[in-house]
Amino acid sequence: MKTMGIIGGIAPGSTVEYYRLAIAQYRAQKQDGSYPPIIINSIDMKKMLDLIGASQLDDVTEYLAGEVIKLAHAGADFGLLASNTPHIVFEGIQRRSPIPLISIVEATCEAVKKLGLKKVGLFGTRFTMQGEFYPKVFSREGIALCVPGLDDLNYIHDKYMGELVNGIFLDETRQQVLAIANRLKEQEGIQGVILGGTELPLLLQNVSDQAIPFFDTTRIHIESAVVRMLE
Repeated sequence: MKTMGIIGGIAPGSTVEYYRLAIAQYRAQKQDGSYPPIIINSIDMKKMLDLIGASQLDDVTEYLAGEVIKLAHAGADFGLLASNTPHIVFEGIQRRSPIPLISIVEATCEAVKKLGLKKVGLFGTRFTMQGEFYPKVFSREGIALCVPGLDDLNYIHDKYMGELVNGIFLDETRQQVLAIANRLKEQEGIQGVILGGTELPLLLQNVSDQAIPFFDTTRIHIESAVVRMLE
């Protein structure tokens, strides 16, 4: 049995969901009454986001790689970053990591590919929506990514940073995000939406009637991690 290591706190609410889902997924597969070995290193989200916002990506890599090393020293056999945004420097962290890391982007790409979709929307922080790390992975599989127009992009980012990471989930914000998804479907012909921010599934968790599939990156990431744990 491998021990899962999670870099969490980015943000705390979604880290709780990672932990809950990891236990649920593990117990659904094992069905022997046992619980999974998990180590969580909860880091300073503000420090990470300040560095990313200042485009100090080498410092982001240094900071997060050091936190992954702490996981390894604590006994983790593999690790994951419980957030989409820090995957902007995932390759650099992976090169420095003493343990294997599971990419949320690679796992999500595989989930989209399995459904045979060729054009999907991407929601998340501005760093995720405007970054190259999602297109770099998805383009290898011939899958096009579409982000909202600037006004809608700024709306999602501002609500994400001002509300969602602080555990505030408002119905008005939920309806606006759904409206943006519908606009992208009508105007750009997207076939699904990647919830590329691990707080977005928490905002939309009670929505069951969306016209296109939503890809919950938290759940997808954990499913991949539990498979690795049980190998």
